[in-house]
Amino acid sequence: MSVTHRQAHSASLLTGTRPASNFGCMTDSLVQVENTANGAVRTVTLNRPEKRNALNAPMLAELQQLFTQEPPAAERLTVLRSVGPSFCAGVDLKERDTNGMAGSASAIEQMLHSVAMYPLPVVAIVHGDAIAGGNELALHCDLVVAAQGARFGMSLAQIGLAPTWFLANKIMEVGGPVFAREMLLIGDPVSSARMADLGMILRSLPDDQLEDQAQTLINRLASNAPLSLRAMKAVLTRQMQFRDGIVHNDVDEMVEAARQSQDAKRGIAARLAGGTAEFHGN
Repeated sequence: MSVTHRQAHSASLLTGTRPASNFGCMTDSLVQVENTANGAVRTVTLNRPEKRNALNAPMLAELQQLFTQEPPAAERLTVLRSVGPSFCAGVDLKERDTNGMAGSASAIEQMLHSVAMYPLPVVAIVHGDAIAGGNELALHCDLVVAAQGARFGMSLAQIGLAPTWFLANKIMEVGGPVFAREMLLIGDPVSSARMADLGMILRSLPDDQLEDQAQTLINRLASNAPLSLRAMKAVLTRQMQFRDGIVHNDVDEMVEAARQSQDAKRGIAARLAGGTAEFHGN
């Protein structure tokens, strides 16, 4: 990637536009795919900037499909990124109970699982806020590089919802029990610098260095041995599955009760209106 293209693409992240070069093969779909470096690098781009790249049913389905397909022989890694000021605001609250999103908890879990289980490394380039499902999407990737201006957060408690066992497990895995309590129980966003200090993401970089540093990482991965990458990804993924056998049906029922509560309806309505809800515990 030339310096000129990097600068143009960096600007496009903030404005929601795309440079003409290198992106001519991409469409106006909500999830765009580009293959570069003779097929070694696949870039998956969330393209719903006017909604802060909030995930709706078609986006969840397309991401699921993209990360369950077998990579071609030439591929070495997938890059996940987005356009517009935000990386991803999570599941679209306006479509949560409509347009096929009633089972959105299950749908996003399936999609995130496919990202985590993808046979090759997945690198997230987070230029803006990654909140709720967007936070989970980034953290289910193998390596995350983020701009210093980006924030990560799980604001579910602030709108009357609770993370499923699967979603909470990822926060516990990467952040440990103390930070998991902070991120989940308090729900305020956390700077990318702190995420990097805690080892939850690979690097927090000055905004104007994000593209160059990300490209350096991509080039390094793309030059590595493909069989080694696959084997190491499989080893690391398997070693993190020790919690899979824990029974949690009773906890799932509590999470679903919160999801169906009047408090959740109040919280979501208030968030969509730009306000703060008053919760009553029902």
